[in-house]
Amino acid sequence: MTRLLPAIALAFCALGTGAAMADQRCNVPLADWQPRAALQQQVEAQGWRVTRIRTKDGCYRVHGTNDRGERYEGTFHPGTLRVLKVEIEYD
Repeated sequence: MTRLLPAIALAFCALGTGAAMADQRCNVPLADWQPRAALQQQVEAQGWRVTRIRTKDGCYRVHGTNDRGERYEGTFHPGTLRVLKVEIEYD
């Protein structure tokens, strides 16, 4: 039982840091966010057909496709609209 207690304490500490480990790159006050329309215009200029824009962990998350039907999912900084991550699923 005495060995089990430190393991349980460690597990609770690890669970508690989940919120603290959220993406700090997108820690921007809502008043400083760029509009969704500006983001949509930016990604459409790069050839995306936007199917959905949402927020996740304080960042913009864009789902879309291109003219070949490949699916895109990108994470963008809400204040600068800088690309943070893009995933492409090829058919």
